[in-house]
Amino acid sequence: MVNGEGCTWLNLEKPTHKELDYLAQYYPFHPMDLDDTVSHIQLSKLDEYSDYLFVILHFPLFNKRTRFTTASQVSVFVGKDFLVTVHSGDLKPLVNIFKECQDKEAAREAYLGKDPGYLLYRLVDALVDACLPMLDKVLANLERVEDEVFDTAVDAAQEVAILRRDIAAQRRIFWPMKAVVADLEQKAQRYTKVDLKVYFGDINDHINRVWNTLDEAKETIEIYKDTDYVLSQDRLQKIMAVLTVIMAVMLPFTIISSIYGMNVPLPGSGATGHPHVGWILIALMTLVAGVMLYFFRRRRWI
Repeated sequence: MVNGEGCTWLNLEKPTHKELDYLAQYYPFHPMDLDDTVSHIQLSKLDEYSDYLFVILHFPLFNKRTRFTTASQVSVFVGKDFLVTVHSGDLKPLVNIFKECQDKEAAREAYLGKDPGYLLYRLVDALVDACLPMLDKVLANLERVEDEVFDTAVDAAQEVAILRRDIAAQRRIFWPMKAVVADLEQKAQRYTKVDLKVYFGDINDHINRVWNTLDEAKETIEIYKDTDYVLSQDRLQKIMAVLTVIMAVMLPFTIISSIYGMNVPLPGSGATGHPHVGWILIALMTLVAGVMLYFFRRRRWI
């Protein structure tokens, strides 16, 4: 907990049942809201009560090992003279700001010197700004994947699929956040004397920038996916063409060796037996081949 002139900030990382019981005892929070703070299936939302606001926001958290972005949840209670944040401790900007407020008087004055509504803006602004470098990483990955797609020596299908999944995950995180932050601009005004319109307008601009970039990235990666498929099919057709030529060259040898490998008298083989057996077998094979060609022709396969 950090106390300032304008408000008190209580920050809970991975809260225990004892800490949640403390919130339920000393703050007017609804039990369902407290349950939502430790739930991992909540969407970003904003609930308004007579004496506090309850906000849930999700922010992207990139896992370098799996190369996949997951959502990290932060729950915020905003009242007349307090602000309570509940999260898992994965969001570094939030952790660093709280630690800075604990250690430095100047930070406490900057963040806690006004009121809870202004503190809420500063926290959301820091968390949204931390998402911008992730966009640069997405754009860099798009350029890398583009080079791999058009490089015939590289199989880019897996890289395209990984980046496509990551972009889709980030879009799922930011889509509900847009509406919540836009609504938060008006609802948080009751807990501050500062005009938050301009401040939250800046945050909304950043979120729109993130969303537009992800939208363009989604269209781009879809183009790369289709391009990689077309190029891979073209390479496959070239390989099949070479194999078809090889099969066509080897076909006469296969036919001749198969026919003269039969244990029957054939023309020129010098074998004893009925002289017409070989001709009958050749005529039968020719008839079967002719029927198959006729069938393929009727089906418009050739």
